[in-house]
Amino acid sequence: MDYDDYGSDAVELAVDLANADRADDGWASAFCAAHHEWFTEGTGLELSRKHAKAAGTTADLVREVALASSRVEVVERLNALLALASPRPYATDHDGTLHLHYAAPEAGALEQLTTTVAMGLSQVVVQHGWERLGVCAAEGCGNVYLDTSRNASRRYCSSTCSSRSTVAAYRARKKS
Repeated sequence: MDYDDYGSDAVELAVDLANADRADDGWASAFCAAHHEWFTEGTGLELSRKHAKAAGTTADLVREVALASSRVEVVERLNALLALASPRPYATDHDGTLHLHYAAPEAGALEQLTTTVAMGLSQVVVQHGWERLGVCAAEGCGNVYLDTSRNASRRYCSSTCSSRSTVAAYRARKKS
C-alpha cells in the first residue's frame, strides 16, 4: 500500500492512541511526551484531567472507526471524530521535506493531538478504504491496527498475535 508519509505516520499516531494503556491518570500526558515529535516545539504536554478525558474520547472514536462493519458506520464514526478536530493546515519544511501539518502551531497539545489523529485517520480511510483499519482477531488482544498488506488480508496487530493464534488453533486441532 502506497500512501504519503505524513498521513501514514499520523494514522500510526491514531492507532497508538487507540491502543494506549489508560489505566493511570497521567496516561495522556505520558502519551503526549512519548510522541513529542508530533507537537509544535514549546507546546506544554501536560494534560489536565479534563483534557485527558477528551483525549480518551478521541481514542475511543478511533477504535469505533476500526470496529465499524459497514461504510455507513465508518462515515458516521469518522465524522464524529472529525467534529472534534480544529484543522488549520499549514505547509512546513522543518524536517527538510515540504509537508502539511493539520493543527495550528499555536494550538494546545489536546487540539494538536485530536486534529492530527482525526485528519490522518480520515485521510487514510478515504484514500485507501475503511477496510484497512481493523481490530486484532487474537483472543484477548483487541489492539487496533492499520493493514498495509498488498491484498488487505491482515487479521492480527502483530506477528506475535498471529503466531499465538496459529499455535492455539494447531493445539486445538491436535486435541480433538
